[in-house]
Amino acid sequence: MSRSIPTINTHRLTLRGMRAEDFNRFAEIWATPKVVEFIDGEPWSRSKSWAAFLRHAGHWQITGFGQWAINRHRAPEMSGQVGFFYAKRDLGDDFDDFPEAGWVLAPDVHGQGYGVEAVRAAHDWFDRVITGRLVCLIDPRNTRSIKIAEDMGYRLMREAAYEGDAVKLFERNGPPQ
Repeated sequence: MSRSIPTINTHRLTLRGMRAEDFNRFAEIWATPKVVEFIDGEPWSRSKSWAAFLRHAGHWQITGFGQWAINRHRAPEMSGQVGFFYAKRDLGDDFDDFPEAGWVLAPDVHGQGYGVEAVRAAHDWFDRVITGRLVCLIDPRNTRSIKIAEDMGYRLMREAAYEGDAVKLFERNGPPQ
């Protein structure tokens, strides 16, 4: 089965499918300590980045949704990623059986509203095309991501441990009212 990845344009961003030529920038972003500070704490090797990069491409084919590359208009390289996936983290049926939302931005574009803009555009697409319950997992120290999640209508489900670290699990049952 072949599925096309939609392109979404906002005022300042384009969300698009990742391409082979994005890999070096993708690996660079995930090797940045500030990026992984609240994710798993260790910069990713190129090998780990490659596995994730391929997983993102395949996710669209299998599920009809996935992660987009975030491109700022007129910028030569991707600035991050945003979208949805099944991670199957063994956190329970109330979490694992639902699409999980995630977003990552390169540090050089933090604090400029790009994250909110990208996450909103991705969720608007999901609400029109896929619909249904979403979940996300966020490190309790990542107050910026928690704020974005709450702005998108996510509410705390429960706290949990994932790979030995404390996390907060959030759920969203449709767009915020």
